[in-house]
Amino acid sequence: MQKTAGSGVGAQARPLFRERLSPSLWVLVSAAVVAPMAALVFAPIDTTAALVAGIVVGVAFVWLLIAGSPVVEVRDGMLRAGRARIPVELLGDPVELRAEEARNARGPGLDPRAWHVIRGGIDGVVVMSVEDADDPTPVWVVSSRTPDRLAAAIRRAQAMPRTPRR
Repeated sequence: MQKTAGSGVGAQARPLFRERLSPSLWVLVSAAVVAPMAALVFAPIDTTAALVAGIVVGVAFVWLLIAGSPVVEVRDGMLRAGRARIPVELLGDPVELRAEEARNARGPGLDPRAWHVIRGGIDGVVVMSVEDADDPTPVWVVSSRTPDRLAAAIRRAQAMPRTPRR
């Protein structure tokens, strides 16, 4: 039997959307300042040890910033934003916001009961109401560099027929 793009186990395994909300370049450059500070601590002991310690600490700090960044993903009928996940059928129509509207959604207009994955330096956000009456969270607010693609992936996942799990 020949495998096609729409059949088999791999058809559901590929995400419709995936984005790591990594820090901006300016944050990473600013974080690299940790390297000379670590080197200064070890400089009175040994200059070679100071250089090695500075490089190791600087690289480790930047790596931790990138590795610890939340991931936004739409896969298998679920939206994952950071450490939370919700079935897309429990979400209302996603609204993409940019510029002033996005700033308002991230700041003064943010509901304190909302689930939010917000990153500074990322302008766009997608706002989705939660249609589950039992859920105390009324809305999800998720940062995205491409909010139009995230909203389209959620709509596409909502439109896909779901087979019941056995």
